[in-house]
Amino acid sequence: MLYELRIYHMYPGKMQAINDRFANHTLRIFAGLGMRVTHFWEDLDAGHNRLYYIMEFADMDERNAKLEAFRSNPEWVQVKTESEKDAPIVEKVESIFMKQAPYFPQ
Repeated sequence: MLYELRIYHMYPGKMQAINDRFANHTLRIFAGLGMRVTHFWEDLDAGHNRLYYIMEFADMDERNAKLEAFRSNPEWVQVKTESEKDAPIVEKVESIFMKQAPYFPQ
C-alpha cells in the first residue's frame, strides 16, 4: 500500500477558501474517482496556513492514474477555475510518499 501525505501551503487569508472547496467539491470528486482520503488536518498554528491530508493507493501507478483523472475531470477544472477567479488559493503543494512500517499493526 502507498500512502501520500499532501501538504498544502495556502496564500494568506485563503484557509477558509480551501476548506470550502474541499468540503463542497473536492472530496466528493475524489470519492467519485475512487480516491481514498484517510486523514485530514489543519495546522494548529493558523499562521502557518497549511492543510495536510493522507491518501491511500495500491501503488504509484494507481496514484498517478487517479491523480491524472482528477486533474482532467471537467467538474474539477470548473470548480478550480471558479474558486480562483479572484486570486489563487494554494501557493505550493508538497507530496511525501510513505509505506507502512512492518512492525506497526494495520
